[in-house]
Amino acid sequence: MVGPKKSEIVDGFEIAYHAEGRTRWSKGEVEDGMPVGYWEWYRRDGTPKRSGDVDAGEPVGEWITYDQQGHPYKVTDRGAGSG
Repeated sequence: MVGPKKSEIVDGFEIAYHAEGRTRWSKGEVEDGMPVGYWEWYRRDGTPKRSGDVDAGEPVGEWITYDQQGHPYKVTDRGAGSG
């Protein structure tokens, strides 16, 4: 069983790491315990996997999914946020 991901706060951004603890899994801002603003997720090799905006913990607006080389290949519209 894998435990919770290691994370830290750096310059106001929460950075979580893959289970092995060395490569970034995600990076973004948290306010009152909820993800907000622009977030990025990464593969174990460090290439981007997905990115987009979050409003009160929910994905909003355009989200980009990246191919294995880190190039954008799909854009998904997640709609407007609560604000």
